[in-house]
Amino acid sequence: MFNWKYIAILFGAVVIFNSCVNRQENFSAQQTQPATNIHQPYGAYVAGRVAHLRRDYNSAADYYIKAVDADPNNTELLSSVYLILASQSRVDEAAQFAKKSLAQGDKNSFAYIIIAAADIKQKQYAQALKNLDKTKGEIYDEFINPLLAAWAYAGENKQKEALKTLDKIKNEPGLRALYHFHAGMINEYFNDYTAAQKNYEVIVNEEQLEMSFRSLQVITNFYILTNQKDKAVALVSKYVNDKSLSDMMRRLKQKVLAASVDKTQKLISTPQMGTAEAFFNIAATLRQGAGGLDLAHMFISLAIYENPKYDLARLLLADILESREMYAEANQQYDQIDNSCESYYSAQLKKANNLVTINDYKGAELLMKSLTIETQNPQLYLDLGDVLRINGNQKEAIKYYTQAINALPSVQNNHWVLYYARGISYEQNGQWNLAEKDFLKALKLSQNHYMVLNYLGYSWIKQGKNTELAFSMIVDAYNQSPQDGNVADSLGWAFYRLGKYDQAVIYLEKAAELEPANAVISDHLGDAYWQVGRKNEARFQWQHALSMKDETNELDKDAVKAKLQTGEVFNTPLKFNAKEVQEKADLIATED
Repeated sequence: MFNWKYIAILFGAVVIFNSCVNRQENFSAQQTQPATNIHQPYGAYVAGRVAHLRRDYNSAADYYIKAVDADPNNTELLSSVYLILASQSRVDEAAQFAKKSLAQGDKNSFAYIIIAAADIKQKQYAQALKNLDKTKGEIYDEFINPLLAAWAYAGENKQKEALKTLDKIKNEPGLRALYHFHAGMINEYFNDYTAAQKNYEVIVNEEQLEMSFRSLQVITNFYILTNQKDKAVALVSKYVNDKSLSDMMRRLKQKVLAASVDKTQKLISTPQMGTAEAFFNIAATLRQGAGGLDLAHMFISLAIYENPKYDLARLLLADILESREMYAEANQQYDQIDNSCESYYSAQLKKANNLVTINDYKGAELLMKSLTIETQNPQLYLDLGDVLRINGNQKEAIKYYTQAINALPSVQNNHWVLYYARGISYEQNGQWNLAEKDFLKALKLSQNHYMVLNYLGYSWIKQGKNTELAFSMIVDAYNQSPQDGNVADSLGWAFYRLGKYDQAVIYLEKAAELEPANAVISDHLGDAYWQVGRKNEARFQWQHALSMKDETNELDKDAVKAKLQTGEVFNTPLKFNAKEVQEKADLIATED
């Protein structure tokens, strides 16, 4: 049983994604003069650093290569080159630089993994085994190498040796499912179907072992291949209601139901594909440890190198890129997933969400609409409705929110967000009666979620309706989430509309601190300042409100300009039950 603390040691050997931030330049004396040409070594290195910091890793690698060509003895730069190349699945190039670095005394065992990956891809299986033997460290000996060496032996047509080396992970409880998965694939690769089925059915029958989506794909395919379609259908049906993978599971079940023995091929038909599975499992496992993002990035890139059509590997890489806020690069991975893959629609939906993140709402809208033609997914309709609402197209947003609600087999508590979102669009479309109905439904389903309490309470305060109840709801929302700037604004504005200006200032100032770029909050704070005699500060807040973009479309810019010109602020306090409001105000959460 290996010690997982060695993951940290491995991590220290492969960090490259932010490696240049604090690095000192290390060029020989004759090369430290200012560069006038980007092809000079120092200029190339600086350009590489800039690309590296901008997370343009392919360009960074190209510039670093130019720098290394001019300064081949720079061991630190050599290691950066092969690591960054490997992270971009440019493994053939990475292997060459790794060899040069090792020849100069590099002791990073990961270099041998890169070289072994290239060996396996080129069917140099014996050489791959020799390079794997050169690695040092418990995590290599007891986890990484057994998986990779097993497939190298499979490439040499040595089934017994492959299974024997895989035995090294057999007794690690956390790797039991992984052992049987790879042993099953190796036995299936050698057409030893009886042994393969025994391995696969350990995963199927032992409830404590995790059935990954990939395992489900491989095992159901095996059952169909061996004329046991009934078992494949039963197995996929057992997991088809997994909500976290609903669309992928649905598509897998459709594929299983439509499959026939004569048209079914092995999913893992080459040692390279098996090696890709190994790298995928290594990446997924190491990501759970300290520094796992960098490790997973490196190993999943090796998986894609071995099998460029491995869709789940591209999904994992895209997820890692999203964690690095590299949304455009993540979308490039999603674009390479074929529409015949079970993960295609999930990938496209993630791509659309990334487009929203980078404010490409039109692109997201077009993509989502194209997806609705081929699938009825409530989440897709909800996301499309959100994009349309953000773009100000409330009428069409309502249409898709309604489709999302109608597509639900039954309404559950967690569906409150659908009614809440549609309620916002109804409200912004001037259909308050329908909006109020949806907000009340969302309030019931969510069991008084603070977002619904806040929106409905604030809307009633603006309309001068249900004053005591609205104030009570806003206080409850604030007590649930006192650090939400919009909720603090609602509480401050509620006090303002009640004529309690000193208290209004307290919460509106807090809201402005939490949301300094919110134009409506600045306008509200300006009004409150004016009412308590802080007129210069009021003018500043109004001017600030006009200088900012109002994404809510709530700010009346003409009214703000009029206040700046005339200095007149009107507020007729709402009528309310003073005792009832005060009792609720006394319950407002206080901060130390």
